[in-house]
Amino acid sequence: MKPTAAPERRENEEPDERVDWSRVVFDRLVDAGVSLFAHVPDAGNAEIVRLAEEHNASRAVLLSSEQEGVALCAGADLVGGRGVLLMQSSGVGNCPNMLSLIKAGSFPLLMIVTMRGDYGEQNPWQYPMGQAVEPVLDAMGVQTIRVENRRDLEGAVDAALSAVFKAGQCVALVLSQKFLGAKDFDIATA
Repeated sequence: MKPTAAPERRENEEPDERVDWSRVVFDRLVDAGVSLFAHVPDAGNAEIVRLAEEHNASRAVLLSSEQEGVALCAGADLVGGRGVLLMQSSGVGNCPNMLSLIKAGSFPLLMIVTMRGDYGEQNPWQYPMGQAVEPVLDAMGVQTIRVENRRDLEGAVDAALSAVFKAGQCVALVLSQKFLGAKDFDIATA
């Protein structure tokens, strides 16, 4: 297994916070035996995907829709593997029907959801699904663990991994915009 190196920094250059937290999450996932990283392209999870693509013992799988990742992670469990589904909050709306597979089949599932439509959001189109993420997941029996700041990240990741891979639960680790930072949006150029 080839460890991935953190990107080099120039002297006096501030570390990229996304690289820092993504490395923490990725390392904990790999240490827990996660080798499948199912994802739909999203800037919030892009660094985790990059790390998975560069790591010899893991595989990043590009999806056309988030619900495919639910089934892919269930399949990984059937053959003794471990996967994670990476998505933006808008993708949660694509998953309820397939989440019934997880519930009925008692499959463990870990999702990492990067939020839009909450703290500091400038794009009005992101609010409806952003506000529905946790109610939708709750309705489908998915436990949510929300990260609002950097100091809570490690504990939240460990709690999610324990619930999923030791207790067989379905958990969404929700990374808030307060944690990630809100994206700029200009309605005139959208």
